[in-house]
Amino acid sequence: MATRRGSICGVRAIRGERLAPIAGTLRGCGVADPVRVASVAGVALSPPAIMNCPTAKALNKLVKSGVNPIVARLGGGVASLRVAADYSCRTRNNRSGAKVSEHGKGCAIDISAIILKNGTSLTVLTGWPDRIQGKLLKKMHKAACGPFTTVLGPNSDRFHRDHFHLDTARNSGGRYCR
Repeated sequence: MATRRGSICGVRAIRGERLAPIAGTLRGCGVADPVRVASVAGVALSPPAIMNCPTAKALNKLVKSGVNPIVARLGGGVASLRVAADYSCRTRNNRSGAKVSEHGKGCAIDISAIILKNGTSLTVLTGWPDRIQGKLLKKMHKAACGPFTTVLGPNSDRFHRDHFHLDTARNSGGRYCR
């Protein structure tokens, strides 16, 4: 059940709606205070994504200071982020017996492309190896390592070759960026 639409998480630039608590179907899943985020820092999420507020705030910070400035006016600027995955009660990489994914806790979002206002897509899968797009995507990946505690991309493993996995997990060893 959705409630209060508009600015959420105490940040005017995060637009969406608060949701009722989500109970997990696996032990360790669920989100006590979920939100469905429609946009951050003036950039739409396509489709809107379910997460917790710390993750929404990290995404807002990344877009504001690490995506918009990198893309600047290329293609008219950033129109939207293509969401590959948001809240999903599942294990890591959907592997049997693995730990619960941060997606199952509302602490993660996967982004597969940055869509520019002129319609151009900077996709992680095809753009990463490209000389020009790859340079921009690698800068964005690096910028994500500030607001997020775990950042995985094409150089991490076969499961992340086509998207950026961004999460706010509490890591005892600090940040993990690959």
